[in-house]
Amino acid sequence: MKVEQIYTGCIAHAAYYIESNGEAAVFDPLREVQPYIDRAQSDNAKIKYVFETHFHADFVSGHLDLRKKTGAEIVFGPGAKPAYEATIATDGQIFSIGNYKVKVIHTPGHTMESTTYLLIDENNSEHGIITGDTLFIGDVGRPDLAQHVVSDLTEEKLAGHLYDSLRDKILPLDDKLIVYPNHGAGSACGKMMSKETTDTLGNQKKYNYALQDMSKEEFIKVLLDGLTAPPGYFPQNVLMNIKGYESLDTVMSRATKALTPEEFELVANETGALMLDTRDASDFASGFIPNSINIGLDGNFAQWVGEMIPDVKQEILLITYPGKEEEAITRLSRVGYDYAIGYLKKGFDAWRESGKDIETTARINATELATRYKSEQPLIIDVRKKSEYDSEHIVDAINIPLNEINKNLAQFPKEAPFIVHCAGGYRSMIAASILKQRGWDNFVDVTGGFKEIAETSIPKTDYICPTTLL
Repeated sequence: MKVEQIYTGCIAHAAYYIESNGEAAVFDPLREVQPYIDRAQSDNAKIKYVFETHFHADFVSGHLDLRKKTGAEIVFGPGAKPAYEATIATDGQIFSIGNYKVKVIHTPGHTMESTTYLLIDENNSEHGIITGDTLFIGDVGRPDLAQHVVSDLTEEKLAGHLYDSLRDKILPLDDKLIVYPNHGAGSACGKMMSKETTDTLGNQKKYNYALQDMSKEEFIKVLLDGLTAPPGYFPQNVLMNIKGYESLDTVMSRATKALTPEEFELVANETGALMLDTRDASDFASGFIPNSINIGLDGNFAQWVGEMIPDVKQEILLITYPGKEEEAITRLSRVGYDYAIGYLKKGFDAWRESGKDIETTARINATELATRYKSEQPLIIDVRKKSEYDSEHIVDAINIPLNEINKNLAQFPKEAPFIVHCAGGYRSMIAASILKQRGWDNFVDVTGGFKEIAETSIPKTDYICPTTLL
């Protein structure tokens, strides 16, 4: 049986495609559905089903557009209540795709409708399980997301359901089955996910902490320990996946409006749209439109947009490298930011050539930081995650994680100089752009971040392996 995993690294997401005898199915598709349609056409197949493992929080699924464009039937597991037409399967129900079969296994816990799909090949042999966020490689789905949408759920209740699902539904399955999860390392839907994106169930029974022998109470404690607050856009994405959303075609039509510098400035002033600059940190630092925010496209773009922009309905004006406009719009839409309303034609160069005001932000490298540290002992603010900071950091540095910067602005001095850094320079430039927008101008950013700082003589705390930190 051939199962094609379609992995998108920027949001650590895996969709799946199977085809047999002219019929195909897609599991947990991304918002842009044309690649799935093209794949089926290359197989001379019709997409019969779109299977959803649950109502996703970290991305907006492409199931509605896929149904609209292909006529495919949307399938959810037991208990799902979408606001649009879909088949709500029963536990144990079997669907046929050509000579293949897909068996529904209801596995509540991550969410109450969470479902695992057992794949059965043309010889009636069990091949693998598409687990959604129920079981990852090395981890399981966090149980604290659905409570933000359904008021009578608690993370303890959901963790208890997940314990039962894993013990009663997953562990009894054959060791040889291949586990196909919805996410890999980097996703905020778990806390200890492996970089591997598939494994055998037998290996997971041996090495996945959540599948080891323990009581329900022990499981709940282990699962909830160390969970950080989920990104603010998660509940908004869940509601979009439940209630429906605009077609990506509509989103693209609204966003792909090329604006001259004069038009761009006028629209920004009239609408109050957020100006989002998606260029590399170094290019942004050397010149940017006043009040614009930098989140580089060549990084975990969608995730940081979701972390830093509270409202998915925020109107956005884009500054990109020429030719990168549609990619930026698509990646915004993956996490529900559908209200891009235009982009700067010919990019930042057009703005610079127009003679309009620009700003810059200062940067130094790790060697220069070492010199300053020795002579000035400046305030240093580390914007990495707490677990990264706890693993190793500059002695006396303050930790303000990037995703908490907006609620901790009072900790940044207004007059005394300070220095910001992250792991490699990507996140610290996001922080720098926010600080500049809010009126700070008394700081510098470190290019290369802690990766290069670690190679200097600057005093650092003793290293603790990050895998021991939750």
